[in-house]
Amino acid sequence: MAEDLDTTVKLAVYRITAESGAVPMSADIALATNIAEDDVRAAFARLHAKRLLVPEPGNPSRIRMAPPFSGIPTAFPVEALGKRYYANCVAAALHADAIIPTSDGFSGEPLTLEVKNGAPIGQPSVAHFAVPAAHWWDDIVFT
Repeated sequence: MAEDLDTTVKLAVYRITAESGAVPMSADIALATNIAEDDVRAAFARLHAKRLLVPEPGNPSRIRMAPPFSGIPTAFPVEALGKRYYANCVAAALHADAIIPTSDGFSGEPLTLEVKNGAPIGQPSVAHFAVPAAHWWDDIVFT
């Protein structure tokens, strides 16, 4: 059943990413799950249709994004559990403390965000979202 296969693939993506800090490719998932790589890529496509992951444009064997994890480096690395992830909301997904070294999007000044015990460490700041949340999936890679 495709739904069971999709769930197996999705869980393997998240398990491998959480353990390694790197988003796996279809070959990695195939090896970890004993599922044919073509079937893994087909599951990637179905998961993409459900907005559960985004394949790399032009390369369906590579994942660009498995929210909250990014398959490519971003300006927002997250240091948690002794690993470096590229993502948003990783601390919440991993239930872990995290440090996010980044920069202010307006001034370019260095900025460090921190999550401890499930909550952000408060500091004076302003967040600006250039794209309304209702349109994030119109171009999720840009957003």
